[in-house]
Formats: sequence, C-alpha cells, structure tokens
Amino acid sequence: MKHVTMYTTAVCPYCIRAKQLLASKGVTGIEEIRIDLDAEARERMMSSTGRRTVPQIFIGDTHVGGCDDLVALSQAGKLDVLLAD
Repeated sequence: MKHVTMYTTAVCPYCIRAKQLLASKGVTGIEEIRIDLDAEARERMMSSTGRRTVPQIFIGDTHVGGCDDLVALSQAGKLDVLLAD
C-alpha cells in the first residue's frame, strides 16, 4: 500500500471523514501534517496544492485533493488502484 500524507487541522470533520474512508480501505498509517500548529507547513501545502482548505491528501506522489475528491475517487472505483503498490 502506498504512503498517504494528509494536511489536517485539529478540528476538521472532513479530515475525520477522509481518515475513516482510508481506514475502510485498509490504510493503517497516515502521515498527518497539522497546519494549525505549523505555519510553514501551511505555506508548503498551499504552494504544492494551490489550495487553502484541509484536508489535502497525497497518495504516494499523487495529490488527490480534499475529502470530496477522495470520496469521488472511491465511488469511481479508482481509489483502490491508486492505493495499491
């Protein structure tokens, strides 16, 4: 399974939903980068994604987007393929 990185904040219902979906797909470890605690991480997230909202999810080197993007990918049957090694 590919490495998953997620930019998050402490209280974010979309982050929780995204983590639950990934867990249902067998993802056991998500590298969380808390942008509410690290202003430099927020800047890195915005420069690499062009977005300001969380979560911002990366599977391997692929920027998936936010929670809605992750759900859409799953509903299209493409998330399992992306997660596979």
